[in-house]
Amino acid sequence: MVIAVIGAQWGDEGKGKIVDLLAERFDIVARYQGGHNAGHSVQIGDRSFVLHLLPSGIVHAGKTCVLGNGMVIDPKAFFEEADRLMAQGISVTPERVKVSSRAHLILPYHRALDHTSEERLGNEKVGTTLRGIGPAYEDKAGRRGIRVADALVSEVLRSRIERNLEDANRIIVAYGGQPLDADSIFDETSAMVERLAPFLCDTTHFLNQAAARGDSILLEGAQATLLDVDHGTYPFVTSSNTVIGGALIGTGLAPQHLTGVLGIVRTYTTRVGEGPFPTEMLDGEAEMGQLIRERGREYGASTGRPRRCGWFDAFATRYAAEINGFTSVALTKLDVLDALDEIKVCVGYNLDGRRCDSLPSVSQDLRRVEPIFEKLPGWKSPTLGITDLDALPPNARSYIDFLSERIGVEIGLVSTGPERSQTIVVQDSILDGWLKK
Repeated sequence: MVIAVIGAQWGDEGKGKIVDLLAERFDIVARYQGGHNAGHSVQIGDRSFVLHLLPSGIVHAGKTCVLGNGMVIDPKAFFEEADRLMAQGISVTPERVKVSSRAHLILPYHRALDHTSEERLGNEKVGTTLRGIGPAYEDKAGRRGIRVADALVSEVLRSRIERNLEDANRIIVAYGGQPLDADSIFDETSAMVERLAPFLCDTTHFLNQAAARGDSILLEGAQATLLDVDHGTYPFVTSSNTVIGGALIGTGLAPQHLTGVLGIVRTYTTRVGEGPFPTEMLDGEAEMGQLIRERGREYGASTGRPRRCGWFDAFATRYAAEINGFTSVALTKLDVLDALDEIKVCVGYNLDGRRCDSLPSVSQDLRRVEPIFEKLPGWKSPTLGITDLDALPPNARSYIDFLSERIGVEIGLVSTGPERSQTIVVQDSILDGWLKK
């Protein structure tokens, strides 16, 4: 069984908790794209784990975790995270963690170029995490990148750093930055890569062999569908493919191994950084946005930035379901809405007075759309920690059914709090069937 977990909005939907919840039922958990710009928070009792590179399955003893070929990896960030988890009692060893030898490295000049790029864009900046992810993917696509396996050969590593830094320094200096030193970058990187070497593996072969012998694999994405470089709200997107196609490319798994796709959505919507956000709570709704932000603790796990908050966008989520072929959906943070008298849901867009048939592909058009809202009554009753669907307030049940109908996919799981135990698995859903296998 191979299940992919994919965010259906602009990220931060709660994938970390869902992957953590499911991981105990799987043999392998694999990340397939992104870098340490991702941030997954896992709450277990009074213990909290914040993960940026390692899959959420790492907190489960005995599970193998994979960092796939589609990722870009900052070795310094990898070991900072590994050391922090080890201090928390989590085993991070080459026996448990497999890093693709085909993954690309993030180096110091990528971070410097990320800063420079955002400064150059000014008011048109993307709002990146400034961790070098975009420039690393640019080098990968431009055939200038350095794979982890190549970095193990000192001569290759040095020559590619010198070649790439010559161009990078021209840009950095042109925009007022200080040039970086090739020898310093080589010394730091070669030491880190040598330490990383025991973790390296041909993860494509490893995962396909595991699937062929019947091992269960959970594929974990970072960011989300509306941040996909092809299908998201371009150019305010990440630099990789976050959708289901990216899961196969970023792991090398053959398509026939895929069993299903689980979409993750919040009961509302958030976005970090710049870019269009049609249902954002602004102006007269700013106070409501702040209430949601505080109740949902909507601050970036990677950056601490406050997230922009908005109403659930069923139109955009249906678009995500279509692209990914969601088999089932996990709905998170139901309890955040407990305090609301009335809840709005976007069910469509108008653009220049005409109803949109699909999500506008032009960012400026998406900024101009007028969301079409339907209003539903709130439930004004606590749902925190409820684990039985029938125990929910009737209006909460109606809200869940309404979202399922509007996005066209069953809701197989409802999260009612940050801990593993605060979860409803809907009986007889497709997800329930997966978990019973």
